[in-house]
Amino acid sequence: MKVLNIGSLNLDHVYQVDHILMPGETESSSSLNHFLGGKGMNQSTALAKAGVEVYHGGMIGQDGQPFLDACKEYGIHDEYLKQISGETGHTIIQIDRNAQNCILLFGGANQKLTKEYIDETLSHFDAGDILLLQNEVNLLPYIVDAAYARGMQIALNPSPYDAKLDAVDMTKISIFLLNEVEGNQITGQTEPEDILAGMRRRFPHAKIVLTLGSDGAIYQDEHQKLFQPIFKVQAVDTTAAGDTFTGYFLAGLAEGLDMAEVLRRSAKAASIAVTRPGAAPSIPYRQEVLDALAQ
Repeated sequence: MKVLNIGSLNLDHVYQVDHILMPGETESSSSLNHFLGGKGMNQSTALAKAGVEVYHGGMIGQDGQPFLDACKEYGIHDEYLKQISGETGHTIIQIDRNAQNCILLFGGANQKLTKEYIDETLSHFDAGDILLLQNEVNLLPYIVDAAYARGMQIALNPSPYDAKLDAVDMTKISIFLLNEVEGNQITGQTEPEDILAGMRRRFPHAKIVLTLGSDGAIYQDEHQKLFQPIFKVQAVDTTAAGDTFTGYFLAGLAEGLDMAEVLRRSAKAASIAVTRPGAAPSIPYRQEVLDALAQ
């Protein structure tokens, strides 16, 4: 089983601030760091570090060479990563003294996918392979339809949630990985149990992972429901927490692990990532996660 992630690649500009800015406010930052990020890149990094053979699809601009270098460093297959003219996507990230973040996103090359590119990339994958998607690239409805026609398992992290997702046939999604905000936007419900019930009614055959921040995560499918608490740590930067959980979850799924163990590894990996600055660089390798769990 192969995993293809058609997802975003962003150059992250990360500012450390006392508090998240209010409208009209000016505030000095205590530091500025640059990292490689984007939900797509973060999740591919997590998959690769978790030991999965992952292929990254997407677009980078003329300033995107660092992503090709990172793919080689982390062991991400980059043969379907295309460099085009123009700018790579980027973000402006504020991180406050409590490690909470606020993110401004510029799509750049992430919004330049074409149907021809998608068809060519998907032609290298078969029924049963996993396709991971987020909502930071264009043509998402076309990608879902084309992958579904090939019999791929489609995993969707519907983030950031906006009106573009309304055009996606979500009945074709095999795996949802979402937080409470996205769960509310899909179902109209606010309480976790109500969100899960709403998702079950709309997508009765899908696997659903609902992350609850400091309250842990809940997994639900047709046959079982499991709760996974967090591993408590002193957080430094929560930017990559969800992406780390997503990558390790799909890695465990691809590996055929028991679901309780999949959730445990995912939560532990996320707990390690938030103790470090940055997105992709903060994600731990598989052996580090296993060693931490063994202690």
